[in-house]
Amino acid sequence: MNEKHDLPGLKLRLEAAFHLKSVLEGKPFAPIAPDRLAESRDRALANRMVTTALRRNGQIDAVFKEVLAKGVPQRAGILEAVLRIAVTQLLWLDDIPAHSAIHLGVESARADKRAGRFDKLVNGVLRSVQRQTDQFKALGNDTLIPAWLASQWSKSHGADAVARFAEILVQSPPLDLTLKAADPDLIAALGGQPVLGPSVRVAERDAAVADLPGFAEGKWWVQDVSATLPARLLNAAAGEKILDLCAAPGGKTAQLAAAGAEVTALDISADRMERVRANLSRLHLGAEIVVADALKYTPGAVFDAVLLDAPCSATGTFRRHPEVLLHRNAEGIAERVTLQRKMLAHAASLLKPGGRLVYCVCSLETAEGEDQIGWVQKALPDLEILPVGTDELDGWGTPLTPEGAVRLTPAMTLPGNIAGGLDGFFVARFVKKPA
Repeated sequence: MNEKHDLPGLKLRLEAAFHLKSVLEGKPFAPIAPDRLAESRDRALANRMVTTALRRNGQIDAVFKEVLAKGVPQRAGILEAVLRIAVTQLLWLDDIPAHSAIHLGVESARADKRAGRFDKLVNGVLRSVQRQTDQFKALGNDTLIPAWLASQWSKSHGADAVARFAEILVQSPPLDLTLKAADPDLIAALGGQPVLGPSVRVAERDAAVADLPGFAEGKWWVQDVSATLPARLLNAAAGEKILDLCAAPGGKTAQLAAAGAEVTALDISADRMERVRANLSRLHLGAEIVVADALKYTPGAVFDAVLLDAPCSATGTFRRHPEVLLHRNAEGIAERVTLQRKMLAHAASLLKPGGRLVYCVCSLETAEGEDQIGWVQKALPDLEILPVGTDELDGWGTPLTPEGAVRLTPAMTLPGNIAGGLDGFFVARFVKKPA
């Protein structure tokens, strides 16, 4: 990439293109950092370009089939990412003029040695998209969910739910917060709306998260409403010794600590656990932090309860992480199922007789959720399911399965018809039989 970045708007588009390229190659999306783009407005626009391109990935593929007869040239540097960013601007970011999208798209290609050879192709493709704007804006949502996932989810959750998933995919999700303690005045100051239990939804905000009321004082943390239920259903009591396996990013640890439990929070990532430690410090909450492989953790003592938020496909998080739809495959899901079973067995061994185990995954795959109950019943006979009652979900019975587990999907309507959806999650609760 050359250093000609003085053209207004070019630097942020190049950052967006390189960021998108890395995600397309398999890396998880992370917001562009201030050291890459100093101006907050530039970062916000660049991040919006990338996330919108990821949300609209299937529709962009359909556009490419129409305007790129031979497909996107290979070994062309950032060319594909540049085209995707520019098409996103032309079709779905209406606050950016078309001539600017085309001009800066061409200049973005020229700024990269490999992509620069195709500047005329970029110009031609983008002008074709501009001429067919109405046609492409009318593309249906049926291409948004990868076909193999759409088929699988239709069998598991129904075709109507999958159609709703696609609608939700192209929407920016609201901000969900978990309050450390009930505080109506704080909810009002946040402009929030109570959802379930300690969750508050902030639909619109002008300030950064760290600048919102109550953040500096440690009165809340960011956590999707779905992610609050596993810790809530553990029913932690003050003084109980609880193990939070795979604890990062720490929202569940904070919930358990806020309930007065003696929490041991474990994760294999030292960096992620440093962030957990920092968040707990801000929240004025305490927990024992352990960096270790969960399968090798042998503390020599048993716990009153264990929360296992197992590594999973994370397909339920596509509202906030649309890249999971690009990165997942059936083989990877099968590997995670095997790992989850090993972790379930190890978690059970760390539990005292009569103790409780909550297993959860932020996945929409029944193999990682509902099917694991049957496996537990066969492979771990000392565990029996402890059904969740409607009263434990504030009277919301929709997510309860016949076995007494909890299945959440983004298509579900929250109590009170609160807009914005929720992440897909599966939660099952077990109790260890007395010896």
